[in-house]
Amino acid sequence: MASTQEKATPCCTPKIKDSNKKTSSTEVLQNWSLAVGSGSAPSEDSVPKTASMAALIRPAETIEDPPATNTTTSKGISIMTRALTSHPLDPLSAAEISVAVATVRAAGATPEVRDSMRFVEVVLVEPDKHVVALADAYFFPPFQPSLLPRTKRGPVIPSKLPPRRARLVVYSKRSNETSIWIVQLSEVHAATRGGHHRGKVISSKVVPDVQPPMDAMEYAECEAVVKDFPPFQEAMKKRGIEDMDLVMVDAWCAGYHSDVDAPSRRLAKPLIFCRTESDCPMENGYARPVEGIHVLVDMQNMVVIEFEDRKLVPLPPADPLRNYTAGETRGGVDRSDVKPLQIIQPEGPSFRINGNFIAWQKWNFRIGFTPREGLVIYSVAYIDGSRGRRPVAHRLSFVEMVVPYGDPNDPHYRKNAFDAGEDGLGKNAHSLKKGCDCLGYIKYFDAHFTNFTGGVETIENCVCLHEEDHGILWKHQDWRTGLAEVRRSRRLTVSFVCTVANYEYGFFWHFYQDGKIEAEVKLTGILSLGALQPGETRKYGTTIAPGLYAPVHQHFFVARMDMAVDCKPGEAFNQVVEVNLKVEEPGKENVHNNAFYAEEELLRSEQQAMRDCNPLTARHWIVRNTRNVNRTGQLTGFKLVPGSNCLPLAGSEAKFLRRAAFLKHNLWVTPYASEEMYPGGEFPNQNPRVGEGLATWVKQNRSLEEADIVLWYVFGVTHVPRLEDWPVMPVERIGFMLMPHGFFNCSPAIDVPPSATDLELKENDIATKPIQNGMIAKL
Repeated sequence: MASTQEKATPCCTPKIKDSNKKTSSTEVLQNWSLAVGSGSAPSEDSVPKTASMAALIRPAETIEDPPATNTTTSKGISIMTRALTSHPLDPLSAAEISVAVATVRAAGATPEVRDSMRFVEVVLVEPDKHVVALADAYFFPPFQPSLLPRTKRGPVIPSKLPPRRARLVVYSKRSNETSIWIVQLSEVHAATRGGHHRGKVISSKVVPDVQPPMDAMEYAECEAVVKDFPPFQEAMKKRGIEDMDLVMVDAWCAGYHSDVDAPSRRLAKPLIFCRTESDCPMENGYARPVEGIHVLVDMQNMVVIEFEDRKLVPLPPADPLRNYTAGETRGGVDRSDVKPLQIIQPEGPSFRINGNFIAWQKWNFRIGFTPREGLVIYSVAYIDGSRGRRPVAHRLSFVEMVVPYGDPNDPHYRKNAFDAGEDGLGKNAHSLKKGCDCLGYIKYFDAHFTNFTGGVETIENCVCLHEEDHGILWKHQDWRTGLAEVRRSRRLTVSFVCTVANYEYGFFWHFYQDGKIEAEVKLTGILSLGALQPGETRKYGTTIAPGLYAPVHQHFFVARMDMAVDCKPGEAFNQVVEVNLKVEEPGKENVHNNAFYAEEELLRSEQQAMRDCNPLTARHWIVRNTRNVNRTGQLTGFKLVPGSNCLPLAGSEAKFLRRAAFLKHNLWVTPYASEEMYPGGEFPNQNPRVGEGLATWVKQNRSLEEADIVLWYVFGVTHVPRLEDWPVMPVERIGFMLMPHGFFNCSPAIDVPPSATDLELKENDIATKPIQNGMIAKL
């Protein structure tokens, strides 16, 4: 993903400058200013003594680039003045992707091998946390030398960072093998768009017995192959359809239900739908599902290998509400009583941007993007007065989602899509539009991906960053004086939206002024439907139109939160505590039978930390730092507050739970391990292995008493479709909160910032501040 330079423009007056313009480190040091420190390079007197670079960057990771221009002070501290264009966590640029693909393709042994390569994913190899700390300390904002540990040795500041690396997932159509390649890049390689200089292959390996995610090109080829298959055409004629342009073929992954789905073959089991008018591109074709046809496609060779017209089910009749363009839904009448609503920020937004680094109010973090997860939030920290920059989390993202259907009839029983692992949330993202997807003063970020054949594609305006008014943050009126104080809440929102077949998913991270982080998923789009025989009904769904029903189903999302509450890189001082509200037993301690209290339990191991939500006890979990306390002596922490949630309603022996064992609990906790990224394993498509991924990792039962904590929160919604859901799905929201718990110096009066706008807060905000009506409040 690339930051689109100067795209933070008012909604109605777009102003886009050259996205290729580079900003030198000198300009950054002169122009960038944050509350966390000055915008200039750290002076030799202000640089703390840091650990030896040998402990941070291995010598083997040095690069053969032209030497940087350095300035050496009288104390021997090397200060880098050469421009650096890419932070170690920045997503790969289009040029880097091109170089990585060219490097791998050139490594093919024969022309046939090279021609058969299909590039499923090219993504940044995220460096060790110490390398990120080094970059943030001296090379990029937030310019915080204190991120590195202190030592008795003198400060050693390198002239350059280790080279960036790309990780490629490559599928061979010739051999049906999946391989993983690591390619080393450099700024010289990335700047060479013509491909005359290549990267360096660090490693490559074949991963046996897996199938990588499907690609959009494969979906298009699969649809064409099925529509050209003569028996399929004959089956459609029986249903009154001769125009193949009306037919929609959605190439769903086969999943894994028995040995015939084994990954020795690359398979798809398409679902068929049919529109009524070929000249209506926005018609809802999902309104006319084609039932009774079984198709199995070999995606490696692009041939239909199984076909059966099992049952003739009439196509649902054309419905006048089937279209979803303006003026064509709900009987063809749009609302006319909605007046314009404008969001105006005449002085621009309050956030500040440097590349992918975002600073807003007291928050700062980095934005990333991957083909699989979509939006990634890195290096989340809060600026807390005299305590400076306090880390909260190293990495936040949605790493998987599963959509199991509850209808046991064919084809719905096999609908259990892993939309991240089988398709890729990022690769299916939208190019967002002002005034529609986002309102106000907006900063957009572009995203770059490889397509199946190795070309680079760009999704413009893929990630949206903007501020939102969020109602009242705090209010109090003194009944004696009649005076009232109120503070409005403003939040910073980072989001993207993707479409996977019929459904749309919007993923949002909200940052609040009172220290909260909210993760929200908005579900909308169109239902995946089934057809009915005349007079038939289904107990496993809702009849929403003549001959048409919507099966019951669930949507589950997995948020992976690599926490770092008050921890510098390399520190492992976090633990997780579960809190439940308990009713006091009747007795001398509870003579009025009204007493209840919060009871805490330390989750000491992975097996103990497999937990479920319990709204009856207001259950929540706290990630605490074991070494830091606030002014009352409480350990600092952030608590995970669940929203509405559910567990799978399928039986314990349901086939999809072989691949999705992580759905069996709402919370999992593991110590950080760089290779443990995806809860169902990296390749869930056609995966025959039971419990791969998270359910297997926790069997080690590693200690969590003081560790580098990773939270895995599984949350979902059970969707029983309503008649109102037709023809489109209204937005449904689910999510959770990360909230400060003893993280700040607490106040006896209120626990939110007292100022009207945090833009006015100064470095000494930790001090007591009076409010107009005489109340005293602290952060």
